[in-house]
Amino acid sequence: MNLLPDHDPHLPSAPPHGWGRCDCHPTPTTRRLFTGLLVAGGASAALAQEGIDVGRTSRFTRLVPAGQVEQLGAQQYTQLKREAFAQNALLPGSHPQVVRLRYIAQRLLPFAPPWNAAARDWQWEVNVLASKQLNAFCMPGGKIAFYTGILVQLQLSDDEVATIMGHEIAHALREHARERMGKELSRRVGVSVVSSLFGLGNTATAGADLFTQLAARGWGREDESEADLVGMDLAARAGYDPAAGISLWEKMGRANKGGPPQWLSTHPSGPTRIRDIQANLPKVTGLFNRAPKPDQRFPPAQA
Repeated sequence: MNLLPDHDPHLPSAPPHGWGRCDCHPTPTTRRLFTGLLVAGGASAALAQEGIDVGRTSRFTRLVPAGQVEQLGAQQYTQLKREAFAQNALLPGSHPQVVRLRYIAQRLLPFAPPWNAAARDWQWEVNVLASKQLNAFCMPGGKIAFYTGILVQLQLSDDEVATIMGHEIAHALREHARERMGKELSRRVGVSVVSSLFGLGNTATAGADLFTQLAARGWGREDESEADLVGMDLAARAGYDPAAGISLWEKMGRANKGGPPQWLSTHPSGPTRIRDIQANLPKVTGLFNRAPKPDQRFPPAQA
């Protein structure tokens, strides 16, 4: 199978907002406390926990049932696999890159439940789609997909793959899609009405329509920053070098000298993310140094 097809498959069920894309607005950070910005009252508790701390999940997640969001994600992912398979764009499970990504996921996923206890019961999946797009994503409920374009064109090392995968898993663990649904519904009709709506069995209509609308948008700036940090923590605990995010964003910059693609045009810049990674590396370096290292290493994908 050609990993860089001449014509990309038509995948209407694929979210366009995967790796790195952000629907960003210059608003102050108010939702969460990052480790470097802790208020004095909570600093001692946070510092007692080694690794990254990003605070609690948003209260808006409580407005939408988690099971419904996960079901919608699973339905969309299943439809995406059908679309890709019909166009010979779904790599088989025996393909070396699928084997590689599933191995890396198996190392990351044991460290997911401390971030979200429900992750123990998710039916995790990892698939690879033949497309030249530089993209990857994880839908609610643990449905992961990588595009061959990002693997081949950036010649990703295992540590860089783990960085991207950890970032995308973090979006699911921190329930960013559920949070955005709650925020949008409360903005439209008010919190009390939302609570009543989801208590009266109208979740299928209200939730499905909103999930579809929000799937076309990128993540917010806080979502992206949080996913960067949580993903770095996951990778370090799994034995992958958390500093790989530096080389990854350097590659991103070189790959897009002619102008940023859609997914890169609105999120924090590569240099900004590199500085954030460097600032937070001391929090996870000890975890990485002590973590058992992968017993398998895979070469970068070749076209």
